[in-house]
Amino acid sequence: MSLAFNYRHLYYFWIVAKEGGMSRAAARLDMAVQTVSAQVRELERDLGCQLLKPAGRGLALTEAGIAALQQAEHIFQIGEALPDLVHAATRVATVRLTVGIADGLPKLVVQRLLQPVLETPDLRLVCHEGEMADLLADLAVHRLDVVLSDHPAPFNPHLKVHNHPLGTSGMGWYAPEPWHALARDGFPASLAQVPVLLPTTHSTVRARIDQWLAQRGLHPRVAGEFEDSALLETFGGSGLGVFPAALAVQKDLLLRHQVRLLGPCEGVEEHYYAISTERRVEHPVVRQLLGSARRP
Repeated sequence: MSLAFNYRHLYYFWIVAKEGGMSRAAARLDMAVQTVSAQVRELERDLGCQLLKPAGRGLALTEAGIAALQQAEHIFQIGEALPDLVHAATRVATVRLTVGIADGLPKLVVQRLLQPVLETPDLRLVCHEGEMADLLADLAVHRLDVVLSDHPAPFNPHLKVHNHPLGTSGMGWYAPEPWHALARDGFPASLAQVPVLLPTTHSTVRARIDQWLAQRGLHPRVAGEFEDSALLETFGGSGLGVFPAALAVQKDLLLRHQVRLLGPCEGVEEHYYAISTERRVEHPVVRQLLGSARRP
């Protein structure tokens, strides 16, 4: 039997169950009682069980009927909502922006980079985080509109992509209490006296931080290494240790994790890039993103 007949028969049964009898259901449907009854019997034959049973002058649901009614309620409630959902979809023209986020890029920086486009009317933002190679592969087949990264895409003769600089930020050292009170005097030498948290070597900035420490003869006790920048900031804020992060997110770190800047990590910068398959970008929101980066 076709699905159309299934749902038509189920609909008549649903009305009978809600109205409590064949006569009232027939009146609501503006159909003959015999026609409604025949449709319900057809559904019972297809399901192989009785759904309704006599109860005094009316009808009552069997156990199978109760189960069928529960499913019918879900089905027809969704069906009744369908026209409104379809009309709403035609009224609102959404602008979809699908962004790949390189897993080494700090999450607070991602939010700041995307901030200029977040108020685009009817924007639907979709973000995927992953390894650079996987993101570039998805970009090449247009599953992504743009990739954000802390380093440019490596040269690949088989993959034509373009790197668009979005800006830079200096790095600084942040500390929660009580480490801030202990390390603020004598910084940066004081870093040797407090536990330090670092990004893993997965991050492009890690080598520059190690070099900065070595140039100053500092060999701090590394209490933790984190591939995910959000975890690094969270554990730092919880009191595990002092950690480096972009100066551009100083206010955000204070607000979210109650950590304060100890001092700058002079000469160490993070660089941010948008990577596209086009030199002349056509996606309107990506163009807006690149344009905002070029403004002073």
